[in-house]
Amino acid sequence: MSFIHSNIKFTFLTAAALLLGACGTNEQEASSHVTSNDSDLPYIGIMQLASHPALDAITEGIIDQLAEEGYVDGKTATIDLQNAQGDQSNMQQIAERFISNDADITVGIATPAAQALANATKDIPIILGAITDPLAANLVASLDAPGGNVTGVSDKIPVAEQFDLIMELVPELKTIGFLYSSSEDNSLSSAKEAEAIAASLGLKVVTKTVNSANDIPQVAESLAQEVDAIWVPTDNIIATSTLSLIEATDAYQIPVFPSVDTMVEEGGLATVGLNQYTIGVQTGSVTADILEGADPSTYAIQYPEKTELIINKNKAEKLNIIIPENVLESARIIE
Repeated sequence: MSFIHSNIKFTFLTAAALLLGACGTNEQEASSHVTSNDSDLPYIGIMQLASHPALDAITEGIIDQLAEEGYVDGKTATIDLQNAQGDQSNMQQIAERFISNDADITVGIATPAAQALANATKDIPIILGAITDPLAANLVASLDAPGGNVTGVSDKIPVAEQFDLIMELVPELKTIGFLYSSSEDNSLSSAKEAEAIAASLGLKVVTKTVNSANDIPQVAESLAQEVDAIWVPTDNIIATSTLSLIEATDAYQIPVFPSVDTMVEEGGLATVGLNQYTIGVQTGSVTADILEGADPSTYAIQYPEKTELIINKNKAEKLNIIIPENVLESARIIE
């Protein structure tokens, strides 16, 4: 899913241009929607970690829902959308930008973006957009009563349901591979849960981690030679290079079970996951609630109400995997 919105357009700037007067340059560019801060309008700063279909869909959902709630960029609100392109220094500069512009509220899309905002301010409300485990990421004191200036929406995945699906589609499964980035708290949290579930099913687990997207082709090829299937949690680094992962695993006829819908669309076999656009809509609703006076310290972390079974039928045919009719009947089919 591509991100298209009539009022929000990405342009590409160097990291130095994110803050007027910032010193030095950065080879990693950040993309942003630059808009003036009209003091008569509420200023909403949105930081997206990087560009990939899952995060783009979340951002789209936030913008659309804010418009539904009456916050339209340039008319009834100033929406400053910044894309850090996965670079830590960009995240810090974007957070400082929002603070210097006296933002009324900020939104962090993905765990590292939310952490950068939380490290920068304890005063401006911060809304979490798709944070798997806010507790493990040290963003809140409690899920029911966050206790500070941070609240929002978790995209905690239904790991047990995902493994039920994996076992149904690959009943002969003996060894499963886990692939994720060791630097993302959200991935580590989900992987710990998955390890316990795999052990209870009598599966052998082979885990490999990456430090950057550049590592994925080689690591994925190595993993594909050792396992019968690969499971991937919600991981931003992996998601940015889904096609590289799938190219490597297809060469060995190994199915990949991602945790988000967009990665199935890009070549994964199947998942029981969350609709990323819907998560964005829910995040937009929380943002509007806080703007209108709700206290983030007592506003409980929200969770998506529904999961979605998604099957890539073409991929199943290419991998010679037969999908039971009862599974197909209840699934959204990717052709």
